[in-house]
Amino acid sequence: MILGISAYYHDSAAALVGEDGILAAAQEERFTRIKHDSNFPIHAVNYCLEEANLKLEDLDQVVFYEKPFLKFDRLLETYVGFAPVGLHSFVKAMPQWLKQKLHLPREIRKQLPGPWDKSIVFTTHHESHAASAFFPSPFEEAAILTLDGVGEWDTATIGVGKRNRIELLKSMHFPDSLGLLYSAFTYFCGFKVNSGEYKLMGLAPYGDPIYKDKIINELLDLKEDGSFRINLDYFNYCQGLTMTNKQFDLLFGGPPRSSESQITQREIDLAASIQAVTEEIVLRMAKYAKEVSGLSHLCLAGGVALNCVANGKLLRSKIFDQIWIQPASGDAGGALGAALFTHYQLMDKNREPKPSDSMKGSFLGPCFTNEEVKHFLTDSDTPHHFYENEDELLEIVSQQLDAGKIIGWFQGRMEFGPRALGSRSIIGDARNSEMQTKMNLSIKFRESFRPFAPSVLEEKLGRYFDLDSPSPYMLLVAPVARNIRKELSTEETMQMQDPDLLKRVKIERSTLPAITHVDYSARVQSITEDNNGRYYRLVKKFNESTQSPVIVNTSFNIRGEPIVCSPQDAYRCFVSTDMDILVLENFVLFKEEQPKSTLSAKEEYLASFELD
Repeated sequence: MILGISAYYHDSAAALVGEDGILAAAQEERFTRIKHDSNFPIHAVNYCLEEANLKLEDLDQVVFYEKPFLKFDRLLETYVGFAPVGLHSFVKAMPQWLKQKLHLPREIRKQLPGPWDKSIVFTTHHESHAASAFFPSPFEEAAILTLDGVGEWDTATIGVGKRNRIELLKSMHFPDSLGLLYSAFTYFCGFKVNSGEYKLMGLAPYGDPIYKDKIINELLDLKEDGSFRINLDYFNYCQGLTMTNKQFDLLFGGPPRSSESQITQREIDLAASIQAVTEEIVLRMAKYAKEVSGLSHLCLAGGVALNCVANGKLLRSKIFDQIWIQPASGDAGGALGAALFTHYQLMDKNREPKPSDSMKGSFLGPCFTNEEVKHFLTDSDTPHHFYENEDELLEIVSQQLDAGKIIGWFQGRMEFGPRALGSRSIIGDARNSEMQTKMNLSIKFRESFRPFAPSVLEEKLGRYFDLDSPSPYMLLVAPVARNIRKELSTEETMQMQDPDLLKRVKIERSTLPAITHVDYSARVQSITEDNNGRYYRLVKKFNESTQSPVIVNTSFNIRGEPIVCSPQDAYRCFVSTDMDILVLENFVLFKEEQPKSTLSAKEEYLASFELD
């Protein structure tokens, strides 16, 4: 049994791997309710052990997802290279390094839930990412492309995986980083680094990539193989506390946008431009990975692999016959990758790929029984209805969806990774033209331009989306099918130039307006009964009565809040938003039957999460 750990940067997590495969994995944020929690994942560790009915001493190995001394080497070398500029950021970072990060074996032993006298294994950051991409994949052999901000030194790697081994062949090094380049534009456009990158991706379709050439010509020295050198004259992330500098401001017509201020056409077009550059680089790197490896399948991981628009373009490029993307591609997935690397490569365990993959639909977190839910509801004297018969439960929920109700859906094991996949989801009718605006503004409390993803029965996928490959983890953006599109009128076309993004959002572009983005695209989740169980059966029931096999699926949380973990988390979110119904396993709660929450209680809940 091997316990993998990621911690001390962002998205701390723990994962447990054994002879029976991946047993459990969870991010620390889900337990602490602190978004992107970077602290030692003690709650996640305890969960993994409890899930497998193990004690710490039952483990064979504890492994950490990167090598701290190599990371410290980069920090020192970077400071020396820019000294005396950057002294402030260097001094700010030193206390944590000297107290904690340079003594990780000691620190890990101190934090673990019991004595640990065996060695602690350390993998490199990109070994962990690459292992998380290849070992759970359905492929016997595959090229591996890892793209992120930075690990120790590596920012991008190309490798190959064969049976139970991986090998990294090519790498790009800090400060040249696609992840950091994208984060720099995230910062400049007024969004939070390591959190708001997906907002930039969602904003991009509203704009035109008018700055693409300027980015490539002024900021990069881009090679045919996708590698590049960054012009550090425009950036501050090596030596300062910001991502960009005054030269960057001059190049793009002014200072960075202030957080929460009006989004202007400049930010919209910058988002479109850096997205176009990212797609160009990813495609070039993929072509080079194909040349280097000579293989027909590709596995992806690293934070950039969460750019589902680029993933969709890569799939449609047909550079590779098939691609597989780790659903927890960011640092959280590093915990899983470290455990898998140790299990297969260091301990030489046999690997037998499964036809789909080994991620169990990514449902690797805790679940709660009906008894546990009942205990919570009765102890808190919460009005509820219990439906022992699943078919009756699904019929009621389906009817409520058809009536335009927004439903908090809580069932089964919690998802591992940033996407809600039908276990901790907020769902609605994709045909409803008001659904996107209502969910954004009254449920999620987030920016109006943000799109929502569809869940679609996999057997109906091709009828509604231009996608010939399953997308179980919501990591591929695809065009909606032409047969369901609506052409814009002259008036609507003019409305698309309105500076108010909310007006653009309200234009219906298909018969599924709630999930169709402004460029006729959607971030698709295809669902099957094997992977998704009751959630699949709900959508199937909805399709039987409405002839629509598609519903809206967004994560069960508000802006700045981690996805809910427990029934208590779900209930607090439910009563503090405009959700109509909450489903907790076999229990259904109606908003109108709940005690009226005081305004102060609601405001306290909303204020408890920092805006991301």
